[in-house]
Amino acid sequence: MKSHVLIFAAFGVAFAGEAAAKIPLVNATCPTGIEVHADEGGPVYINGKEGKLKVFNENYYEIKDGGVTISLSINPDGSADVSYTGKGGANGVCAVN
Repeated sequence: MKSHVLIFAAFGVAFAGEAAAKIPLVNATCPTGIEVHADEGGPVYINGKEGKLKVFNENYYEIKDGGVTISLSINPDGSADVSYTGKGGANGVCAVN
């Protein structure tokens, strides 16, 4: 019986993380040729490849792929701010299209 409770608890946590993802439609270009695209609600793509999403809260997300971390912040008006950290510590602000 305990194992069933743990399975349901784990499923609930995973589902809560997905439900918290309120990602808007975003297209951004970052320095060093990094392209970011997010469909509304996710997923988020870095240079055409789906990244691994980490939800911090309903207004801040990090997406990782291939040594690049994309930081996605959602402003109160629903617009997005995007920045990146790349290999070797390169970082900067991305232009949201």
